[in-house]
Amino acid sequence: MKKLVSWSLFLIVVVGFIAPKPQPTYVSMSKEKLRDKIKGGWAGQVIGCTFGGPTEFQFNGTMINDYQKIPWYDGYIKHSMMSSPSLYDDLYMDLTFVDVFEKHGLDAPVEAHAKAYANSEYRLWHANQVGRYNILHGLKAPESGHWLNNPHADDIDFQIEADFSGLMAPGMPNTAAKIGDGIGHIMNYGDGWYGGVYVGAMYSLAFVSKDINYVVKEALKTIPAQSTFYQCINDVIGWHAKYPNDWKKTWFEVQRKWADEAGCPMGVYSAYDIDAKINAAYIVIGLLYGNGDFTKTMEISTRCGQDSDCNPSSAAGILGTMIGYDQISSYWKLGLKEAEDVDFRYTTMSLNDVYDIGLKHALQMIERNGGKVSDKDVTLAVQKPQAVRLEQGFTGHFPVSVKPIQKELTNEYSFEVDGIGFVLRGNAEPVKVDIANDKANVHVFDAELYIDDKLVEKAKLPTSFRLRRHELFWKYQLPKGKHAVRVKVLNPDPGYVVRMVSLITYDNKPHAHPE
Repeated sequence: MKKLVSWSLFLIVVVGFIAPKPQPTYVSMSKEKLRDKIKGGWAGQVIGCTFGGPTEFQFNGTMINDYQKIPWYDGYIKHSMMSSPSLYDDLYMDLTFVDVFEKHGLDAPVEAHAKAYANSEYRLWHANQVGRYNILHGLKAPESGHWLNNPHADDIDFQIEADFSGLMAPGMPNTAAKIGDGIGHIMNYGDGWYGGVYVGAMYSLAFVSKDINYVVKEALKTIPAQSTFYQCINDVIGWHAKYPNDWKKTWFEVQRKWADEAGCPMGVYSAYDIDAKINAAYIVIGLLYGNGDFTKTMEISTRCGQDSDCNPSSAAGILGTMIGYDQISSYWKLGLKEAEDVDFRYTTMSLNDVYDIGLKHALQMIERNGGKVSDKDVTLAVQKPQAVRLEQGFTGHFPVSVKPIQKELTNEYSFEVDGIGFVLRGNAEPVKVDIANDKANVHVFDAELYIDDKLVEKAKLPTSFRLRRHELFWKYQLPKGKHAVRVKVLNPDPGYVVRMVSLITYDNKPHAHPE
């Protein structure tokens, strides 16, 4: 019996060793067509972001009704870029990483990306801001994005800035995931990272397929089926099959099953939802029900609400990659030409610049990954999507209460937590805020966190908005039970204040009313 087992193992090893690896499918196209698709991807993002800008987080937990007109006019894109530069965080965040690749090569270390992003002049929110704070205070990726260190780890941040990874990797979703792995974990983890993996994969596959249903379904193979992100998007695909002509029915199903927020402190017990998976669901609703129509795709993704500039930006970017720049309706390119030479705020890069740089990087990635590049044509070695590793944040943590505080932390403040974790929301700021000159708002509070009379953390609380700590304190995975918590400020200053807003408590299961 032992000999039989040994021979069986030997044969498995030998067969596994000599069995040929699955060969990629090869797709050829002209360099000009590749460039047109890359241009379509970047231009689509700008168009979608501009279109959805006025409604961003104005419709939370509700859709934007059909009778509510969303404006569009000639010159709107340039006007928005000049007057509302922060609207384009989708773009200038992408371009931060593109610029690092351009300056340091395609093997640029994650540390270079983290340094460029953390030291940038633009304002950030949510997972991006926590990641920036963590990097600036010595916590490196991937710990900077891990949910134990980042209450916003499941937020949309990497999802809205992962477009570059797919545009760099035409037909290569696994390569796109690899490009985005280290970068995505600067600010996200789990579902937050998966949002970027999925969006990057859809961009990548949009180069080699004109079937939006195929792109949506095939890209999902990059996400572990055990994850809640996969389950949410898979539900959307199923509901689209069940209600093929009514996107609003699918929207209601998403709202019913997936709208509860556990991570982002701003979204707990609130209609506000910046979670990656539900906003990715809105991207997919737009793509599936838009069915290749640029206008319908943008309209639907926008009208789903919540992050209604980022979602149509991703949807329009993916579809723009699929159909190419030249096939985007002239209506949606009104005024685009005059905006293509305008540098995005906080960067030295315009759309025309990134069209060229994007093509350059894509050609390099094609050659690196089994494809071929000639004078006029390219051959893509198309990859079969493979699931990335499984990781899930906030497991076993259920928000059970949100209590308002609305007090200033002048010296110390004590409270009790009954559960396994908490987030103390609040902010440090000048008494008189100088919005125009954030560098004038400079003071750094030294603060301490005690749990059950033990010092568990010393933290810096900068009053600069750009450098701020997004939440004052948080702690997860506490032993279940009651805990005495105390926070202290060691260096109060009459010109600055620490405001405590609310306390969120987590337990290991939802709390139900007694019978």
